[in-house]
Amino acid sequence: MNCYCISTLSSLTTLRNINTRPTRATTSKLQIRAMRAVVQRVSSASVEVDGNTVSEIGPGLVVLVGLHESDTDSDADYICRKVLNMRLFPNETTGRAWDQNVMQRNYGVLLVSQFTLYGIMKGNKPDFHVAMPPQKAKPFYDSVVEQFRKSYTPDAIKDGVFGAMMKVNLVNDGPVTMQLDSLQSSKSTIDAVQEP
Repeated sequence: MNCYCISTLSSLTTLRNINTRPTRATTSKLQIRAMRAVVQRVSSASVEVDGNTVSEIGPGLVVLVGLHESDTDSDADYICRKVLNMRLFPNETTGRAWDQNVMQRNYGVLLVSQFTLYGIMKGNKPDFHVAMPPQKAKPFYDSVVEQFRKSYTPDAIKDGVFGAMMKVNLVNDGPVTMQLDSLQSSKSTIDAVQEP
């Protein structure tokens, strides 16, 4: 006999729904509604636009930032805090792996806006309707960059050119690549599970 102990569920009906196959309505509610970041530990990285290098860093992190249409300042705060505190670097003094964050190493962070992180495949063609629209996304992305600069050394934070066709060159160190979604994702999942 299977035993479940789920404190966030309010009824047996909801518990029964967890054990059944999700309906189309439930599946759509489970869709991630959060800011998304793909974080890569790099030895070096740069961004080119029209053949010109617009940003570059040495060792550090490249962060591809995807904005969902429902993102708020709290999502930006969460992503900024988590990225800067992710222990993705070894401690050369103690020999411990996964022990230091980018700030402890005084490394750079290269932010790159990437709406394609919210691409949904419709057949063989990507659909980007859940990504934040460009007219809203540009000022929001600028505020994300500013949040990183306020939270760390401003000169250590670089970014690409919003909306431009960019060539991102990087040497992934490890390779180490992590995907991070803001807290809204867990909230929307709980809401979907709780719905009768």
